[in-house]
Amino acid sequence: MAGSDMARDLHVKESPSDPPLWTADFRLFFAARTTSLLGDAMLPVATTAAVIRAGYGASGVGYALAALIAPFAALIIFGGVLSDRYGARRLMVVSDTARLCFQAVLALLFLLGTPQLWQILVLLALVGAGSAIFQPGVASITPRIAQDVQKANATLRISESITAVIGPSLAGLLLAVASPAAVIALDALSFAVSGVCLFLLRSIPMGPFGRDGASSFRADLVEGWREFRARTWLWSVIVVYMFWQLAGAGPAMTLGYSTLVTDYGASTFGLVMSALGAGSVLGGIIAIRLRPRYPLRAGALSMIVWTLMPLGVALGLPAPLIAGCYAVSGVGMAFWIVMFHTSVQTHVPQDVLGRVHAYDAAGSLVMKPIGQAVAGPLAVVVGTVPLLGVSAGMALVTCALLLAIPAVRGLQRVER
Repeated sequence: MAGSDMARDLHVKESPSDPPLWTADFRLFFAARTTSLLGDAMLPVATTAAVIRAGYGASGVGYALAALIAPFAALIIFGGVLSDRYGARRLMVVSDTARLCFQAVLALLFLLGTPQLWQILVLLALVGAGSAIFQPGVASITPRIAQDVQKANATLRISESITAVIGPSLAGLLLAVASPAAVIALDALSFAVSGVCLFLLRSIPMGPFGRDGASSFRADLVEGWREFRARTWLWSVIVVYMFWQLAGAGPAMTLGYSTLVTDYGASTFGLVMSALGAGSVLGGIIAIRLRPRYPLRAGALSMIVWTLMPLGVALGLPAPLIAGCYAVSGVGMAFWIVMFHTSVQTHVPQDVLGRVHAYDAAGSLVMKPIGQAVAGPLAVVVGTVPLLGVSAGMALVTCALLLAIPAVRGLQRVER
């Protein structure tokens, strides 16, 4: 793309008449999301400590984390249907209430002694299922409470990046002075805060948005798939993203993280993760300011810098330079996420947005654990550095594929 075209696409749009973001509704929603995200970031650390203390070892930790994630990936499509059928806010409040109860029971079991592993797995699976019911509502509610959808998404992305860094650190600090059961109980309270904030969000009705007449669950499921499939730009992005998760993000996370810990030490790994979080915050701030005419085109271009993440580790750069690579990668990734989410929320009708977002989320998630799982065994055969090189190259291929698809690069910004 010529420099003049890029300058035209990536312009800063400012107007004194821009609608305010921090309305009472958005403040409540922001508080709900931030609190919930902080709890989500703390839970894996607290669960890991609790399971190890209970004597179930590394395999128990693996089972526990899988029990938390697998139901989310398996059920989120159904969560999208329920969100559109019964109302996003209603389902989110119900989900928060259910997860509060399940996690409180889990904390109580650890507090009273050593629970059976199956009890831990069942309760964590129920928490994960609750998250699958909750998540589609996030996409549905954001465009209904914010006139500036991109600014809202960018602000929420900043919050997500900050909590992703602070959450595990906070859980670690709390574990130094309290039991894992106490940390799990404290984390459960995040669902209570989120649920109360969402309950107070009175401008959004509890019921479904714009539904005429009754339809079956299966019909709603099929309609969501039809709406997803009808948008070439959307399913094309998801297909490309699946390959990137398999050959790009999977090896970068598994091999990049393990190499940082073994070759550079845990403190360097913490520094690099903090740099990644800081870069993501900066990417969110940039997304607040930049209003590209073609958001997916601009987002795909920003993803080019993600190549630096696996490349820096593969080249064995000094720790400060690797931290810089991760920070720059975080900027590009955050900007892309805001552009994509904003495009979905402004181009998809609100009465099917929960279902379409659910198909999007399911497709985005399905290849990630596979890529992470196969990276280790493949590294034994071909080596870590070559696989990290493949990961970096896959990022460039991903960007090229996205830009080569007319429906993706030509999708124009919609103000809503």
